[in-house]
Amino acid sequence: MQWIAGLMKPTVLMVDVDGVVVRHPDPSGWSARIEEDLGIPRQALQDRFFKPWWDEVVHGRATLRDRLTPALADVAPHVSCDQLIRYWFEGDAHLDEALLLQLAEVRASGVPLHLATVQEHERASYLWDTLKLRDRFDDIHYAAQLGVSKPSQDFYAAVEQRVGLPASAIAFIDDTEKNVEAARAHGWNAALWTPGATLNTLIPELSD
Repeated sequence: MQWIAGLMKPTVLMVDVDGVVVRHPDPSGWSARIEEDLGIPRQALQDRFFKPWWDEVVHGRATLRDRLTPALADVAPHVSCDQLIRYWFEGDAHLDEALLLQLAEVRASGVPLHLATVQEHERASYLWDTLKLRDRFDDIHYAAQLGVSKPSQDFYAAVEQRVGLPASAIAFIDDTEKNVEAARAHGWNAALWTPGATLNTLIPELSD
């Protein structure tokens, strides 16, 4: 999916995190070796924590620790909540430096960069403060903060309200087609990001 030709230079560029700014080298993601490394059965964690509680956590209706602590007590009582969160966040922190260099050029040209992402509060803070994405981006908009997530139309509307811009002023890259399609349906000028793509090719208006 390509950028729509003939559009004006965007006022702001929204960028997804997972699969775009952060790309894990293992297709199975951060938990691929969790049983070998921490002794946590991967499927049990999925069944006891992610399936029943992740929707609440990622939309800010419950905290990560409130839901993760009892789940760990069931599936891996030898692992503390702090241990797992550290393993998770540090293991899922592979920044795409090539893309970040391209984004830095966009920012230097005068287009602010914002993150638009599906995160709960703790990982959003980790990305922003510990990984220091705050030094590379101008703002972050995330699901737990907004109470909604992509690809809901409410997510895009909530981001617009936060930035005080019309849909036509916003450019967006995401690696998930349904998120891109939903953004385009909402009026954002969205493009599908793939590894190795160049922003100037995907979104030529950024270089105008």
